[in-house]
Amino acid sequence: MPKLKTRKAALKRYKKTGAGNFLRRHAYKGHLLMKKSNAQKRKLSQRVCVSSGDSKPIKLMLPY
Repeated sequence: MPKLKTRKAALKRYKKTGAGNFLRRHAYKGHLLMKKSNAQKRKLSQRVCVSSGDSKPIKLMLPY
């Protein structure tokens, strides 16, 4: 059986934790940051866990 290839786009966007969950970045942090408050920008900088419904396709994209 051939090796499974890693999706490079998913590799750049998600990080696997020790428990097997995936971390992702928040949206709305790319541009137009002058109108957003410092508290909002600070909260958008934190990483959050991917929801359980989205983690199954990510596991297929990142097999190793």
